[in-house]
Formats: sequence, structure tokens, C-alpha cells
Amino acid sequence: MAKVGQRWRIFASLFLLVVMGGCITLGPDFTNPEAPIATSWQTKDASLSEDPREQAEWWKLFNDPALDILIQTAYRQNLPLQVAGLRIVEARAQLGIAVGSLFPQTQQAFGAFDVVEQSKNQPGGALSDPNFRNVEIGFDAAWELDFWGRFRRGIESAEANLASNVADYDNALVSLTAEVARVYVVIRLAEERLAIARANIVLQEESLRIAKVRFDQGATSELDFQQATYNLANTQALVPIQLRTLRQAKNALSVLLGMPPADLREMLGEEGLIPAVPVPITTGIPADLLRRRPDVRQAAYLAATQSALIGVAKSELFPRFSLTGSIGLQTSDFASSNFSDLFDTESMFLTVGPSFRWNILNYGRIWSNVRVQDARFQQSLVNYRNTVLIAYQEVEDARVAFVQSKQESNLRNISATAASRSVEISNIQYREGTVSFQRVVDSERVLVSQQDLWALSRSDIALSLIAMYKALGGGWEIRAGHDFIANENRNEMEERTYWSDLLTQPTEQSWLQRLSNWWVHDWWFR
Repeated sequence: MAKVGQRWRIFASLFLLVVMGGCITLGPDFTNPEAPIATSWQTKDASLSEDPREQAEWWKLFNDPALDILIQTAYRQNLPLQVAGLRIVEARAQLGIAVGSLFPQTQQAFGAFDVVEQSKNQPGGALSDPNFRNVEIGFDAAWELDFWGRFRRGIESAEANLASNVADYDNALVSLTAEVARVYVVIRLAEERLAIARANIVLQEESLRIAKVRFDQGATSELDFQQATYNLANTQALVPIQLRTLRQAKNALSVLLGMPPADLREMLGEEGLIPAVPVPITTGIPADLLRRRPDVRQAAYLAATQSALIGVAKSELFPRFSLTGSIGLQTSDFASSNFSDLFDTESMFLTVGPSFRWNILNYGRIWSNVRVQDARFQQSLVNYRNTVLIAYQEVEDARVAFVQSKQESNLRNISATAASRSVEISNIQYREGTVSFQRVVDSERVLVSQQDLWALSRSDIALSLIAMYKALGGGWEIRAGHDFIANENRNEMEERTYWSDLLTQPTEQSWLQRLSNWWVHDWWFR
């Protein structure tokens, strides 16, 4: 008996596929939109390789274990990324609704028990028994045939929407990895600028001591002492500025890690230097952007989502054909409450038949809706091309920033080295009495500035590299082999609601596979 039922379900599924395969599908068939493709990058440099080899975990180029730990922690705990993963689950459920429309849209069991006491004063009421009980149980079904492809286009739109949400998740992951790396560089820059300030404070404290001794001995006027005092205080004021920047950066990093603002000392380790950038850097060719950038893929999927809606709107111009039917058992008992004949074959009733509905008087509104969907589709195509252009711009901006920041850093290094030597010479000459103390003050002030600018230029190199790999769409590959939602979210949702396999379902499923899953898990057995 079980085999017979299984064969019947297989036959019904095949029947559905045959019926749907013979129907018309209205609306345009989506093709990947065209966009201007750059043939080469405008900024050339020996440190930038166009090798097509991918760098999925590009942050490992910095060879910084603390940064690796931070990015992995953010991937597991970042809350906006979890929201993006939950949108994928929502899109899966929406696709299930679309797939379910291919089956009978109305399926309901019904039952009724009526006690009727009729008036004896009604015509013929005295000649019949005025009291009886009625029992009715049965099943209703209504199935609108997908003759014009309305439901299939709806499935196409839902599938593209699901793919768009996956691309949105990948884009969020790209932004997250880049932002964690950026804030990490800001933290290391603040630590290094803090160290520069403190080192110069020690140097200037010695200059102040010498100026005070010479003033006390009457060798110089009070001017030298006051100049040394304000020079030292000006440098000391840099410390609270950097401490504020450091604290705020750590607060931002804590939120990216999905936790309240914390010290993060265990994860960051001891105060470190600005991450150094190795060369050469692999950037690939411009055409890779269309494949790697999640936001470019998302723009294409959004266009596909809208394209299918044109067919859905056009189907409203044509009649809808449906099959409706009811089957059940009904009996009435005039004598007692005994309904033993309810399950007799003679108590069965059956109604079945085709029907159609045609909104023939609403053609103006329907055509206007088709035009609305078509205009939105064209907007999505233009938006796709604009997204591609912005992607090229972001990569070019990052490339030129990287190349020029390296050149700037080399020059800042020379300047900082020369400034340090100038401080040494000016202090020697001041002790010998050959120059005024103003020369010492000027050289020490320039030293602080040049060392600080050199640190900023080195951080710009790292930040430019981060921006470049973000623009190239790197980092989303780390999700491979992992679910889109966190375990705690999945456990909470499973306790509240029956989710079938939607929480762990592979995204790369065809609509036929999803149709089979919906039929087996959600329609037949549920």
C-alpha cells in the first residue's frame, strides 16, 4: 500500500511538470546586462601585479596574527552580518511561497454540524418534520493553472531575489573585513603616534632642563626657558589627543566584533607598529570585477528579479484558468443523533469543474502596471552599469593612492631622518653658544611634525591596500563551507517555528529541486 501511495505522488509530480512545460511564458527572458569593461588599469606600478591569482584572505598579506584573529572573530559575531544572513533565510522562505503557487492554491478541509428547528407555521411546515440534524465533512481545492507563466516568472523573480540577498551578504562580508582591517590600522597608527609624542617629550624635557640651568646661572635670559616650556607643553598636548583616538577606535572595533566597548588588550596584544605592506600586490585585471564584486553581482540579480515581474504583470492581460472541486460526506438525521450512515458511499458528494476569470475591463490599469515594471527594469539595468563604473573608479582611486602613498612615505622618511639629525646638531651648537635657543625649539618642533607625518604616510599605504582589496571584492570567500546564520539564531528559530531545511539549505539549488523539496516536505507531509 505504501508503494502505491509513493508511486501516486511521483506520478502527480511528473504530471505537474508536464502541464507546466506545455504552458506559455510571457515577458522577457533575462540575459546578463552589458556594461563598459575597462581593458587595463590606468595606474601602473611595478608593485602592482595584474596576475589573475585570487587573494581570498588578502589581510594575511600583512602577516599580522592579531589582525587574523580580529577578522575571524568579526565574521562569527558581527551583528549586521547576521542580519544579512537572516535575510537570506527570509528569501528562501519567500521562494518557497513562490514555488508553492504551482500547486493547488486553495486546499482546505471543512466540517459542519447543524441543528435545525423549523417553524411549523411556514408553508408545508405542519406536513414535515421541522427538526433535523445535519453533518457535513469534506475537502475543497482550487488550482489555477500556470498557463501564461505567471507563477513560473514569480519563481524566477524569487530565485533572483534569493541570489541578490546572497550577494548582499557577500558585500557585507567584504565591507566588514575591510572595516576591521581599517580600524586596526587606525589603532596601530594611534599607538605609534603616541609613542612618537612620548619620545619627543623625553627629548624636550631635557632641553627644558638645560634651558633652566643656563637661565639659573645667568647665562641666558628667561626667554629660552619660556620657549622650552611652551614647546614641551605643545608636544605633551598630543598625548590626550592620541589617547582619545585610540579609545574611540577600540570602541568601534568592539562593535564590529559584536560586543560592548572593551579594552581588547588580549586580542590586540602589546602596542604594535603600523602593518607593513609586502610587494608585489596582486590585483587581477579589470574584467575580474564583474565576477568578484558582490555589489556588481547583486545589481545584476536585482535586474533579473525585476525582469521576471514584467512577465507576471503581462499575465494579467489574459484569462486565468482554474480547476475547482469539493469532495465530502453529508447526511441528515431526522429521528435521532445517530449518524451511522455518514460514511456510506451514498453520503458522498462531489463537485468539480473548470473556471476562468478575465480582467478584460481593467486593461488600462494592467498595461500601466506592465509599463511600471518595465521602467523599473530599465532603471535596474542603468543602475548595474553605474555600479560597474563606480567599482572601476574605486579600484583606480585605491591604486593611485597606494602608489603615491609609497612615494610620499619614502620622502617623509628622509625628512624625518634629517629632522632628527637637525635636533642633535642644534642642541650641540646651543650648548657651545653658537646658536640661539630658538634654533633648538624650531628643530624639535619640526622633528615631531615630520615623524608624525611619516607615520601617517605609512598608515596611508596600508589603508590604500585595504581600500584596494575592498574595491576588488575580496574577502567574501571565507564563508565557503559555513552557514549563513549563527548557531544561536538557528536554535532560537527552530524552537519557535518549523523551518524544514531552510536554515541549512544549500543556496545553489535549481527551482526544480526546490519544487521537489516543497512538495515532499511542506505540502504533502505538512
